[in-house]
Amino acid sequence: MSEVAEHLAAVEARIAAACRRAGRERSSVALIAVSKTFPAESVADAAAAGQSLFGESRLQEAEPKIAASPSGLRWHFIGGVQRNKVRKILPLFEAIHAIDSLRLAAYTDQVAAELGLRPQVFLQVNAAGELSKGGFEPVVLEREMEALLALKHVEIRGLMTIPPDDGNARPWFSALRVMRDRLAGSSGVVLPDLSMGMSGDYEEAIEEGATLVRVGSAIFGRRAYRVDGELG
Repeated sequence: MSEVAEHLAAVEARIAAACRRAGRERSSVALIAVSKTFPAESVADAAAAGQSLFGESRLQEAEPKIAASPSGLRWHFIGGVQRNKVRKILPLFEAIHAIDSLRLAAYTDQVAAELGLRPQVFLQVNAAGELSKGGFEPVVLEREMEALLALKHVEIRGLMTIPPDDGNARPWFSALRVMRDRLAGSSGVVLPDLSMGMSGDYEEAIEEGATLVRVGSAIFGRRAYRVDGELG
């Protein structure tokens, strides 16, 4: 068994335990193996161990890696999205996790229509109001939700957040779940997914309702450098 496979098995066991504590089925949580900064060989090791869903945050790194990785894998784009990269991102990734404005959502919808695609998208919420992070302010998202739901060529799956890096993530995970439920009550929309939780806090995120967790270093090992915008 490869080192990646051993790490993946340990993460899977911890996800299953967190689901049991929360009274949830293991199938209610999807694991995104965040492979950014790691080579296609690491992706292949994880795929050989049964992992099929991977996350990348930089297009220029992801393009050759996806081409060199085993076929049949699923890819989510988890980094900040630049408008000039949307046209290249959409054919490669089934979902985008960091739609942070109505303007970007509308542009993504436009490009998706031109390409004949309907990607899944997650609306990034900056619940803590951190200047260093993108995302909708909660009051802005509530105000713009009707316009977002009117977009026909993207599938809004749910909300995403990156909590402050202060070791106390649980309140922000809880706040995202409460906001999702409030939006459902006010607009009648069903947002089934919450993308939250990374290598250091994914168990807490699951206990607070996460349906997708983004785990990188706990599977692939420590990175040589920190990538801004999205951590695993």
